Amino acid sequence: MEHKRLKLYAYLDARDHQRTYLAIMRLFTSTLLADLSAGEVAGALAGQEREGRVDQGESRIENVINRLKQLVEWGNLVQGRREVVAASIAEFQHGSVRYQVSKLAVRVQRDVDELLRVPEGAREVSRELLPAIERGLNELGGSLSVALLNEGDKTKELLAERVTTLFLQHAELAATVRDFYAYLGQVVTRNHLAPEEIAGFRNLLVEYIQRVVEDVLKYTPPIATALAGLTKARSELLRLLGTDLGANVERARGRTPEDWQELTDWFVDRPGRPSQVTALREATARAIGSLLASVKRATSGGGLLPGRRAELLKLASWFDNATREEAHEIYASAFGLYSSRHLSPAPEHDSDNERTPWRDGPVCDVTVSVRSRADRSGRGRPSRILDDPMTEQSLLAEAREAEEVRARHVAELSQAAGKLHDTTLSHGALEVFCELLTLAMAQRDSPRDNGSASDPVRGLKLEIAHGTTTQIKSAAGTLTLHDATVALKR
Repeated sequence: MEHKRLKLYAYLDARDHQRTYLAIMRLFTSTLLADLSAGEVAGALAGQEREGRVDQGESRIENVINRLKQLVEWGNLVQGRREVVAASIAEFQHGSVRYQVSKLAVRVQRDVDELLRVPEGAREVSRELLPAIERGLNELGGSLSVALLNEGDKTKELLAERVTTLFLQHAELAATVRDFYAYLGQVVTRNHLAPEEIAGFRNLLVEYIQRVVEDVLKYTPPIATALAGLTKARSELLRLLGTDLGANVERARGRTPEDWQELTDWFVDRPGRPSQVTALREATARAIGSLLASVKRATSGGGLLPGRRAELLKLASWFDNATREEAHEIYASAFGLYSSRHLSPAPEHDSDNERTPWRDGPVCDVTVSVRSRADRSGRGRPSRILDDPMTEQSLLAEAREAEEVRARHVAELSQAAGKLHDTTLSHGALEVFCELLTLAMAQRDSPRDNGSASDPVRGLKLEIAHGTTTQIKSAAGTLTLHDATVALKR
């Protein structure tokens, strides 16, 4: 299924006729319920051919039919038929076969057109949606209470309206945050930044990102509180929004428990699963650290710094604009490699002869010291990595010993399965028990949910469920779990 869907993108990177395929798909996605024949497509392509947007001859009917058949094979178009009045068999064949665009192909082309319109710069983060999301959650709680008291059509429609608006706002906010930080990541990690670029990004980080992070941290606690208040009534909310449209119908966002869990995970941390708010704060810290490192590279004078990139680019432009004779003079002056004496730096194996121009010879790598400091002095080879068999055997023995100790502790827990409340665990067995207990509880969204975790090597499984108080005795003390029933299975 995945391979079949990925073929929908084949026309974007086709070996031939790429512009024609793109023009045809834009024609089919420009109107709703487009139903076109090969002749109508050829007529539309004729105007684009005159403007030079498609190659010459692509609007001929036989070529258009081949392109349409290829798009049908990729899954972008589907065929249909319609009764037509034709004066000839050829006209009947060209007019009776109709083509429509498939649902997934519409999405592909829509994303392609949107991508081509996106500018190269940063995307503004929609910070104003954060207070809107907070208000939407509070209003949703009130609408849900009214809908539970009076399950009428109007109350359900109002509830559905608020849910749809809430998820559209969150989707736009998440998309702008991802795009902004993707642009930021590709820029601040560059090795060389011009002084004006550094000043611009400094203002961007210090001022704009600070406002974004402050707004996110300001509105996250009330949003998390509102989401926690809706957790208990989530099942009733989904029941009121439920409509039997069939299993193959793509529902709007907010109609499944997974949608609400994704919304909650964006703002609220869970054990082992940090939220997107936490990731945003960490990404901001990394971006500021990268910018400081770029400033340090640009202002310091020592170290292995690629500070001569601008000079090398300027030298390359001189070579590009020079004549043959001028290029030889520039090369000799810049690198000191005159034709009469080939001094260092020289490649390890020079396969050239006196009749081979330098531009056709092998490429000589420029070392980091030459790039950054114009220093041509020789450097020693890196030291060899010594083989230390005694340390290797010692580390392997420690690993085997640790594995044997864990195996004994897991075996102790396995023997205690079924009589856990009457067994006093050792300190090591209690650590293994707490490790499995943490993983099992991380799967629970509420105290009434079930969770499980297992040792992947030895098969010991721990299950936790809502129930009575459980006490685990150990050499270090007694572990009391309230409203939880814990069971071990081998």
